[in-house]
Amino acid sequence: MPENVTNNKKEEVNIIIISDAAGDTAFNNATAAAAEFPDAQINYRRYPFITDKKKLDEVFKEIENYPNLVILYSLVKDDMQLPVIKFAREHNIQSVDIFSPVVEAIQQTTGMRPVEKIGAQHKLNQKYFDRISAMEFAVMYDDGKDPKGFLEADVVLLGVSRTSKTPLSLFLANKNLKVANL
Repeated sequence: MPENVTNNKKEEVNIIIISDAAGDTAFNNATAAAAEFPDAQINYRRYPFITDKKKLDEVFKEIENYPNLVILYSLVKDDMQLPVIKFAREHNIQSVDIFSPVVEAIQQTTGMRPVEKIGAQHKLNQKYFDRISAMEFAVMYDDGKDPKGFLEADVVLLGVSRTSKTPLSLFLANKNLKVANL
């Protein structure tokens, strides 16, 4: 452990998440990393769908006086990343590019150029529609509303009332399982 790091200090950290999409990638990374610091007070502030420099400047104006900042950013385009890097350097703020290192590793391995399309992983493909169908199934056959659902379901949950069967059904439906419960 470096000499200037101590374990007995409760510190507040403001994690700023800047993304040109929903920001889930950076948020998930932030929460996973923050779990390593149980004694720190971690605050998260998301800035999703930041797709132009005007919006980025508005974010900078809002956060420039926040104490103890760490900026995590997931921005596809270089011209949006550079202002974040510059702002962080000028204000002596730690910043982490969540997206580019992975893209660069894949580019170097494949020799292919990235398409630089914002939200490219969120495709409306068959898997997406199957998941929506499974969620609709879970709602339709929730709490034994229609017993026919038990025959069509991938999973049937049985339990006493008020034991969180419905939330579990929806969670499993989000994993593409058709779930009925009673």
